[in-house]
Amino acid sequence: MKSEPWAQNPMMMGQAARTRRQAIGKTTWVGIWLLYLAGPVGETLQSGTPLAERIWGGLGLTLFVLSYVLLIFRHMWRRTTRPLIYGLLGVMLALSAVLSWTLNGEWLVLFIFTSVSSAVVLPWQQSRWSIPLITVLLLAIGARYPELRGYYLFAYGLPALGSGFMMVGVQHLIHTTAELRLARQEVARLAANDERLRLARDLHDLLGHSLSLITLKSELAGRMLPARPEDAARQVADIEQVSRQALVDVREAVTGYRKPRLAVELAAARTALRTAGIELTADPALEAEYRGLAADEEGALAWALREAATNVLRHSGARRCELLLSEEWEADERRYLCLTVLDDGQGPPRAQHDGNGLAGLRERIGLAGGRLETGPAPRGRGFALRACVPLGTAAHPGVPAPAPESAAEPATAADGPVPGPVAPSPRA
Repeated sequence: MKSEPWAQNPMMMGQAARTRRQAIGKTTWVGIWLLYLAGPVGETLQSGTPLAERIWGGLGLTLFVLSYVLLIFRHMWRRTTRPLIYGLLGVMLALSAVLSWTLNGEWLVLFIFTSVSSAVVLPWQQSRWSIPLITVLLLAIGARYPELRGYYLFAYGLPALGSGFMMVGVQHLIHTTAELRLARQEVARLAANDERLRLARDLHDLLGHSLSLITLKSELAGRMLPARPEDAARQVADIEQVSRQALVDVREAVTGYRKPRLAVELAAARTALRTAGIELTADPALEAEYRGLAADEEGALAWALREAATNVLRHSGARRCELLLSEEWEADERRYLCLTVLDDGQGPPRAQHDGNGLAGLRERIGLAGGRLETGPAPRGRGFALRACVPLGTAAHPGVPAPAPESAAEPATAADGPVPGPVAPSPRA
């Protein structure tokens, strides 16, 4: 499954830029439309244009562009006051009318920028009237140029009207996207609250009876001492048994909260990398259920995926990340499930020791009977993390279990991507 956040949303619609690259992309996407001012600029710089018209056109166009950039970019990056919005729109509309009336028909293109700007910064209740009015004023001024009759209607009038209402739709899409993002965050917050309430309720149900019984038996043992030490000893033994059972119950209750799942960590990694503008390619097998993969082994791989995604985000400076999942037979005829995380970033650091994250991950993988390998990516650039845990005897659904002797045979295309061994090299 391929995720290309920047290609799918180059304008970062509905969200603020989080990195310098995203900010530059948003700025470029907005500024590129200024190329449509090539007509007025060409008329101003034309050799036969009188000096007075050059000065007037240059000053007017400069003021218009400054008003446009100030209006759009302030609206993008911070809240803009109503007086400033109306003032800048008034300046743009006045310059569009005066420059088009006093110079020539090439300046009618300024009305298109004014129409689009009003669609961006004004609410729908106002822009639905401002866009047609701006278009009517454009057509009225354009009618004074006989050489443009019939042409300016299609070259300027329809684009001013169509682009304005199209931008209204884009603004509605942006607001809807922002509302959906807020709603998704609220749903996640409510789900987390529900989980906390459920955990608190489960712990109350589990510990309430046990703690009450421990308190009662403690009081009873205290009353039996020192006259009946044997009976008190039996009560203390009962207290020990009840407390041990309560500890077992609590561990069973919180096990599901502490063990991560591969599918959950994949979704979290995909969201985090997409937010950072990193392209992620994930093996579809990561979202499937593996028979023979015990909960402890799956938790170890999920921790490995979490740590690898964190390293890619914080340390690598990568633009692409790839996740691979493969089954392998070892020399001891044990079958392993291997998760490989590759990026095209800076590669392993020069330090010769693991950071706290990788050191803890190596211990966790070792407790699950597996191994962790880190080092340069096979392509020669970037970093590779490879975590392998043992599998049971059951095969993955739809994939026949290979015979043990196939360990000496080379992997084929049907076996899926099986990366080569990674030379151990730590990463901080």
